[in-house]
Amino acid sequence: AAPPALQEKTLVLAKPDAVRRRLLGDIIQRFERRGFKLVAMKLLQADRRLVEQHYEQLRPKPFYPALVAYMTSGPVVAMVWEGYNVVRCSRAMVGDSGAAGTIRGDLSVHIARNVVHASDSVETAQREIGFWFQRDELVAWDSRDRDNIYGL
Repeated sequence: AAPPALQEKTLVLAKPDAVRRRLLGDIIQRFERRGFKLVAMKLLQADRRLVEQHYEQLRPKPFYPALVAYMTSGPVVAMVWEGYNVVRCSRAMVGDSGAAGTIRGDLSVHIARNVVHASDSVETAQREIGFWFQRDELVAWDSRDRDNIYGL
């Protein structure tokens, strides 16, 4: 089995604008190239209850109603990626809408249409993965390239 540090998981959501604009391949490719392992993925139309649960901490914010409407406006692709420091690295890869070289910087056109979500902490990732996936939907598999990627 991989050391626990290599089994860290994070949730990444390709939001409705990413699906509509057919950016999934680019988004997935960035995570694969970084050496992360895809352990779960599904395309779904998120219902209001799921989105409200996911964004519960943002409920007091003025943009919350628009965020819920946006996230339920079309299909999303929910993914779980696994790897060393995957939560922190994913956040850096996602970046801000203005940061060139990041997913949002390269692909988003407006701050309210920012293409992807990535969990902001290991604890948040565990909670969010539980909202979007059943435990048996996460696939444990050996990528066989761990030694090449991590030198372990």
